[in-house]
Amino acid sequence: MDLVAGVSYGDDIKKVKEILQDILDKEPRILKDPTPTIGLMEMANSSINFAFRAWVKVEDYRDLFFELREQIKIRFDEAGVTIPFPQGDVHLFQESPRDSSNELMALLSSAWRKNPRASQPT
Repeated sequence: MDLVAGVSYGDDIKKVKEILQDILDKEPRILKDPTPTIGLMEMANSSINFAFRAWVKVEDYRDLFFELREQIKIRFDEAGVTIPFPQGDVHLFQESPRDSSNELMALLSSAWRKNPRASQPT
């Protein structure tokens, strides 16, 4: 079973790994062989992503898949670990009416110089 747990850059990654390891250790349906793996998988744009990999019996897979995700969220909340969401900054600039009208006039003037007949009636 492969799961990914993303946390904020400000969180303590040692603490995150301890929580994930504790979840693995306390879940009896996770097989001990092969050994489960927890590792820092990616430093993404909005999160640090941990791979959480364990072997389970086929008949346990579906229930455990959802239960582990829920357990991760609950334990992160209890420990104050943040699960981030993508964010972006938007910068708005307001041009004064005079600036935009001058720009429009410059564009029209340039277009007319390239093709003066385009503005004449036919």
